[in-house]
Amino acid sequence: MKEEPTGVLDELDYVLKPANAAQRVTQRIAASGPGAWVFQRTLYPVDKVLYKRTDGRLTVPGLMAGLPVIMLTTTGAKSGEPRSMPLVGIPLVGIPLGDDLAVIGSNYGQQRTPGWVYNLETDPAATVSYRDRSVEVTARAATDAETDEAFEIAASFYPGYGKYRARASHRTIRVFVLE
Repeated sequence: MKEEPTGVLDELDYVLKPANAAQRVTQRIAASGPGAWVFQRTLYPVDKVLYKRTDGRLTVPGLMAGLPVIMLTTTGAKSGEPRSMPLVGIPLVGIPLGDDLAVIGSNYGQQRTPGWVYNLETDPAATVSYRDRSVEVTARAATDAETDEAFEIAASFYPGYGKYRARASHRTIRVFVLE
């Protein structure tokens, strides 16, 4: 008898693999101020096309930096239209109701909060896709403890998150748990 999935991680068959040496070098570049600035402005359009053409198997951050990228589809806060954004999914293991994902609105440590944050605040219903699987989720604002946990977990596989938090200290970086 097969046990039912207990959370978003199980439903997506989400896997976090360690980065290789070349990917760790790319991570250091991406975490730097200039690297984050360049990637923030260039990755989204390339990643969206690559993700679609490979049925979710490949993303630029996945290939070059070894990061586990999900596609988060929200409803536009102003437009009401579906909006998809490739984001790094942060595995939260041990949440009382199951194992869920978090997303961090760091925007590479840039000045502005990313648009998808406002979309989730307006309408928390979303779809998360990872590789060939998709699941409907409800986003909720992470508690302070969950926010700290998400940043700690994220920094364990991508040190840029600590740098982004420091660079964006002028604003509150919102974190959402996807259940």
